[in-house]
Amino acid sequence: MHHLNFLQDLAVVMIVAGIVTIIFHRLKQPVVLGYILAGVIIGPHTPPFQLISNADTITTLSELGIIFLMFSLGLEFSLRKLKTVGATAFIAAAFEIIAMVWLGYEIGRAFGWKEMDCIFLGAILSVSSTTIIIKALQGMGKTREKFAQQIFGVLIIEDILAVVMIALLSGFATTGAFQVKEVATTLVKLSAFLVTLLVMGLILVPRLLDYVSKFKSKEMLLVTVMGLCFGVSFLAVKLEYSVALGAFLIGAIIAEARQIRQIEHLVEPIKDLFSAVFFVSIGLLINPFLLVKYALPIAVISIVVIVGKVSSCSLGAFVGGNERRSSLRIGMGLSQIGEFSFIIAGMGLALGVTSDFLYPIVVAVSAITTFTTPYLISNSDAVVHFLERKTPKVWFQYLDAYTKWVGALGSDSRKSRAWVILRKCAIQVGMNIILVIAVFIVAAFLASRHPTWLSILPYAGAHLDELLWLIAMILSLPMLIAAVRKLQAICMLVSEMSVSPAVAGKNTHFFRGLISRVAFTISVAGLVLLVAMVSSPLLPTWNVFLFLGAILLLMVWLFRRDFVRIHAKAEWALLDTFSSSSTTTEVEHALPTILKGVELLTAPVHTASKVAGMRIRDLGIRTVSGASIVAIEREGRSIINPGADEMLACGDQVLLLGSQEQLKQAAQMIEQ
Repeated sequence: MHHLNFLQDLAVVMIVAGIVTIIFHRLKQPVVLGYILAGVIIGPHTPPFQLISNADTITTLSELGIIFLMFSLGLEFSLRKLKTVGATAFIAAAFEIIAMVWLGYEIGRAFGWKEMDCIFLGAILSVSSTTIIIKALQGMGKTREKFAQQIFGVLIIEDILAVVMIALLSGFATTGAFQVKEVATTLVKLSAFLVTLLVMGLILVPRLLDYVSKFKSKEMLLVTVMGLCFGVSFLAVKLEYSVALGAFLIGAIIAEARQIRQIEHLVEPIKDLFSAVFFVSIGLLINPFLLVKYALPIAVISIVVIVGKVSSCSLGAFVGGNERRSSLRIGMGLSQIGEFSFIIAGMGLALGVTSDFLYPIVVAVSAITTFTTPYLISNSDAVVHFLERKTPKVWFQYLDAYTKWVGALGSDSRKSRAWVILRKCAIQVGMNIILVIAVFIVAAFLASRHPTWLSILPYAGAHLDELLWLIAMILSLPMLIAAVRKLQAICMLVSEMSVSPAVAGKNTHFFRGLISRVAFTISVAGLVLLVAMVSSPLLPTWNVFLFLGAILLLMVWLFRRDFVRIHAKAEWALLDTFSSSSTTTEVEHALPTILKGVELLTAPVHTASKVAGMRIRDLGIRTVSGASIVAIEREGRSIINPGADEMLACGDQVLLLGSQEQLKQAAQMIEQ
């Protein structure tokens, strides 16, 4: 009989949802609200009788809905877009989240709610709805306008911060307090999990999907993608993170695959089905009588969401460098809450740390702000014109002067090639360190759990910790060697930037060398100390440590080039993932025709070569010879499709693309 009850519940949910959504579509209102209303209609709190016999069944389906909803949001989230988002989106998102978390917390305190309700309310109000905003902009045909692109950038940053917030709140809900040490530990572990999963996923998943797509089977591709989705979601739960985090991350990884359009097409019907169940399950939890009882908080929170988000987002966008009109349009487009708010509220309810009234209040506020969003976006121009008429012109002069100053500042900073290289090297060092931390976190986790399969390792009985430390160090060597090499480059660059020949004169070389050596020694010492700290749970005794340390030093001396090569291949694979096109299916068929008669040639940059130290744009190779530089091999790593400002260095191997005559002329220009 259980399966019949399940079928009955599912039938009721889908029939009522279908009817209500048809009505909402005819009324040109967001379909999401139709799903929620359907849940209210069939919910246990709505008379005259209860249509759902087993609410637990729908709850289980709603959890699947969360997985598919977050997975689909991840598919729409492209890591490539972070390159084009810029500082404006980061500043606007930071302004909004900080302001709304504070406002939500203060509203909860004003109504006398308990501490956990106030904290969760602040988090709930801080994130705008990606789904609602995109559908609203698409409906009005404004997705290609400049302010809409800025809104998408802010939403990307909000999605990232919301995922981090979910992880922090889930940990906070279990401990009941935000302690600095625990928060720092949580952030370090979360960063290690995120970076490791993203790096390994971006290296492995696109290649797995490339292999699967060769079979030309939609079924095989769909099953593989769903296996990855549920597998990573399960991994996140086992590591004590939310299922939403795992689903979102694997979706973002798959979004970088060449088959993303086909995957979106295959997953969309499944996502629509379970997303409908998810939003219906939200409506099931709404008690209409409770909404009447809390009408005042709903009205106050709705007003605060609209006014607070418009103000904070507009201010953040303007501070980030947008002109005043675009800033106000951005703020008016982000004035609502949606799917992430539901997930945060549902998490608080599921963990039993928030009051029962908070969830329906959040849903009601989302419904109100969803209704107002299209009207705010469509009337943003009228509001801008109204403010321009009423505001003194001298104010606009100051505002415009600030916008020009920020634009000039950004332009100047982009011109500094040294700062660009320094930033890239620092990011690469940071990623390598985080990967090392992740390796030792996994090793410490295994040491604490003592899984039975570790018994197959030699000396795994009494010396398990020492064995895991040695394995973790060996796995970390490629990242550590790469980090040391990057630190050396950073120190050399800093010494070049800090000592000017005009000041130091003939002692320039001496002072630059001194600063470089001192900075490098301090940096390496700090790296060693960091490794010692993260590996402290597994550190062996002093005698064993000296013995194992000698083994590691011997391995570094014998296999240093191999470790560098392994890291370079992984880095190349990561860059190749980002450089690949998401629409290569058609391009691959056209390549044999397009590249007919085109060849590749590698030309070395010798020590005495005139091109050493010159930028690609200054060489004029393509103008003179017709050949193109498609890659540079430098110190064991590959620079794919280098930019025009990339500077050639002694020892570079330059990969050229062109005809035989073009390649011959270009090679002579480089090698002369």
